[in-house]
Amino acid sequence: MIKLKYLGLSIGIFGCLFKLMSWAGASILLIIGLSLLGVYYLMKVFEK
Repeated sequence: MIKLKYLGLSIGIFGCLFKLMSWAGASILLIIGLSLLGVYYLMKVFEK
């Protein structure tokens, strides 16, 4: 589960980098990265 958090963070950071450099695919990377972080935190909330 901890790998999901780091995967989401790394994809989100790459999405921010792509957005700053105005490269193609930035929106997709941001959506995927932030969705993974959302899933991680939802799993963390309902873990107990």
